[in-house]
Amino acid sequence: MDTQTYKKKLLTEKDLVEKELQTVGRRNPANAEDWEPVAANRNGVPPDRDEATEKIETFEENMAIVRQLESRLGEIKDALERLENGSYGHCAICEKEIEADRLGANPAATTCKAHMK
Repeated sequence: MDTQTYKKKLLTEKDLVEKELQTVGRRNPANAEDWEPVAANRNGVPPDRDEATEKIETFEENMAIVRQLESRLGEIKDALERLENGSYGHCAICEKEIEADRLGANPAATTCKAHMK
């Protein structure tokens, strides 16, 4: 198994996910591993009622996006950790090698095709 190829894919995706997170959130000052959503910036101008509603909607949308991206980032980090400790590419259920086409489609996969959710 060419783990270097998968590592490169994972690192590239990690960078993309972190950049995307920066567009809808910010790192939690109390926990750098945690992200929190941000509302649209109105340059300090008090919003009117419609703008306030839009700001709330944007915040809620960003919250959903942050949760999704943060989850994916966790999967990527876990896969990179498995690469470091030598357990990468083996099914978490049956311990058989995960198929190359599955890892090609999702380098953070933790199970073989037979044990996909």
